[in-house]
Amino acid sequence: MIPPKDTPERQAALDRLTERARFVRLETVRLSRVAGAGHYTSSFSAAELFAALYYAVLDLRPDEPAWPDRDRFVLSKGHAAIGLYPVLADLGFFPPSDLDTYTRLGSPFGDHPDMKKVAGIDFSSGSLGHGLSIAVGMALGARIGERPYRTFCMLGDGELHEGQVWEAANAAGHYRLGRLVAIVDRNQLCIDGFTDDVMSVEPVEDRFAAFGWQTHRVDGHDLDAVLDVFDALPDDPDGPPQVIVADTVKGRGVRLMEFNPDWHVGNLVGADYDDVIAELQAGLQPMEPMEAAK
Repeated sequence: MIPPKDTPERQAALDRLTERARFVRLETVRLSRVAGAGHYTSSFSAAELFAALYYAVLDLRPDEPAWPDRDRFVLSKGHAAIGLYPVLADLGFFPPSDLDTYTRLGSPFGDHPDMKKVAGIDFSSGSLGHGLSIAVGMALGARIGERPYRTFCMLGDGELHEGQVWEAANAAGHYRLGRLVAIVDRNQLCIDGFTDDVMSVEPVEDRFAAFGWQTHRVDGHDLDAVLDVFDALPDDPDGPPQVIVADTVKGRGVRLMEFNPDWHVGNLVGADYDDVIAELQAGLQPMEPMEAAK
């Protein structure tokens, strides 16, 4: 439940979500150390979105992971699973200590999520471009089965280079899947560099709107604004699908990683590890202008 604005309950929720976003970043760093490398920056850009979704928006039952009426979440940018696993453990889908085996031989927790091995995972993602198509299928399944659940799909902005994304967007608009919500993590970077240098994705909102989607844009690190956007989503099963374009910073929270394409995958060791942990424990600091940012 999302508390009303400008109430003590809302502020308490924002404080908790801020702490949970920091938890996502800290656990991403810890698990990367267990694995010997990790997708730090892709998880950091989505930390506030993960916190808002799992602690305020999604209707789930951790003690009943296969509950038929649960909301579905498809992490299409599956390489950010390192930031999602700790949230699922924190909610009680599995013991937090299980994460100590992350990427080790025989562990259910791989670099990309496996729905057959990890409770709370609705789709085995990793090959970019497929998630929105799966989410469209889930939303159609809800309609056919007369189920009330909503389907959420998080995509990376580099993933928008994939043609299958736009085929799925067209289908969702055609079938008016009003309980389908796409979230674009618009962090400006993909593995090959700045997203728009590889292939322009703007104007993102207009492109989705052309396929019949209702669009929203928000600062993806402003939890108050993020909650407002989620709270304002219409619950019309036959209305237009919804897309939230969340403007984020890849690597947000660690200055040496922010807008730095060298940290798409990396490994922190020694003093660098300690310094990053200390920076994250101090909380998000105001952004400074960066020449690399576009």
